[in-house]
Amino acid sequence: MKVQETEDTYGLAVTRRQPLVIERGDGVTVWDEKGNALLDFSSGWGVVCLGHNHPVILEALTDQASRIIQNPNSGFTYSPARAALMSAMKEVLPDALTKIWFANSGAEANDAALKLARKITGRESVLALEGSFHGRTLAALSVSGGPENPARYLPRLSGNYFIPADDTEPLQSAMQVPLAAVIIELVQGEGGVRALDHDYLRSLEQMCKNNGCLLIVDEVQTGYCRTGEFFACERYGLVPDMMTMGKGIAGGLPFAALAMREEHAARVELGDHGGTYCGNPLSCAVAAAVTAFLKQQNMSQHVRLLGAEALTDLHKLQQQFPELVAEVRGIGLMLAIELSDHDLVWPLTEACQQQGLIVTPTRNGVVRLLPPLILTSVTWQQGVERLRAALQALWQSKCWASMRTA
Repeated sequence: MKVQETEDTYGLAVTRRQPLVIERGDGVTVWDEKGNALLDFSSGWGVVCLGHNHPVILEALTDQASRIIQNPNSGFTYSPARAALMSAMKEVLPDALTKIWFANSGAEANDAALKLARKITGRESVLALEGSFHGRTLAALSVSGGPENPARYLPRLSGNYFIPADDTEPLQSAMQVPLAAVIIELVQGEGGVRALDHDYLRSLEQMCKNNGCLLIVDEVQTGYCRTGEFFACERYGLVPDMMTMGKGIAGGLPFAALAMREEHAARVELGDHGGTYCGNPLSCAVAAAVTAFLKQQNMSQHVRLLGAEALTDLHKLQQQFPELVAEVRGIGLMLAIELSDHDLVWPLTEACQQQGLIVTPTRNGVVRLLPPLILTSVTWQQGVERLRAALQALWQSKCWASMRTA
């Protein structure tokens, strides 16, 4: 069988697939099985922060793989690679977040944060925001406020509440209940790249202190320089009680982390949490190399500058195609194109593919651009031209023409 036929035959159909078989990648470019080159502006949903096959990652990967991949008794033994990563992260984390635990995915890190917040506070209820997304484990999904998330799965976990973002009145009402935690994304990713308001966050931070609940900031997508700061909480001057990280932390390997304040860690006891692969030497070695490289290269500043250029160019596309593009948004290299109709998301995704550009289709009529952070201005302009050509093709297509006359 061919690759696509094999996956369609034996794979569980839980995601919509593009008819695209990717064989290899280098930097911002990937190649399909026919040898066609495409610019990858998805980064595997923001994971491949240094692009594909970056030398820093390959060197760390091969060096550690030649030593040891998984420790005896997993986390019951110490690891030089794990210690090196903790030291590297101490250089970039907010000073107050002194205790770290490693996971395999952002959802798993959020799951651990929720579980431990309930243990630390002795409370059950968790407050989250409408439009949020924190992962696909049952616990993380139960605090994800998108309309398609928890309602599809049973049992739905009790004690979780949702309020609209950036509205202090429902926030004040929700704070009348003793909460274990409030969990937020500073920029909602799956929600359409929507940044929370600074003043709202100031109020939220103070209300959490007054309530006695923990503030959990989900930086799974926004962290590791994606928004033009090493962590988005720096942009807001916010230091949470717990912070979760994932996506770009290991440049492509499944890896994540949870960091928390010392006083909360003191309430965590032996046996409260664990995991077979959590903090395995191979992923730790790669994550340490990625962390050091991003800091040494001052990647945050590069992303800020290029992100400003990118947003300007997207506004120009909005002006050129006002019937197609309703709004553009973005912070750093976390960018969104909101289309005038949700039904245009996949046609635009496919049109981009035809032009040699991979983008990320998202709910709520949004196409996201999450290119590798090593993207240059020259390569960005190449991508913009392909995006413009895709919008032009979509405008001229029968699909859009039929919608205009409907």
